[in-house]
Amino acid sequence: MTGTFGGALEARGIPAGDGFLYSESEGQLEKENNVLVIKRIHVTYHLNVEKALYAVKEAAIQRAFDLHPDSCPVYRSIYTSIDITKELDMAEI
Repeated sequence: MTGTFGGALEARGIPAGDGFLYSESEGQLEKENNVLVIKRIHVTYHLNVEKALYAVKEAAIQRAFDLHPDSCPVYRSIYTSIDITKELDMAEI
């Protein structure tokens, strides 16, 4: 998902490489018939954006964040069986 979000940002002129964008994911497991199954995944994106660029691209960043899962092969492959949530933590640099 991070790669898809990064690509969406880059397409909108927002740098995502070189440490501008990274993510942390946390999964929650449950036992089903004595087998551990991933039930939930939460992804936190960390995006560093230059202040001047953020002032111009705030709406584009939000749009990329909102829409990227539907273009992500991983998300589309598992979202019906695993609850996936996401959040965006931005820092202006």
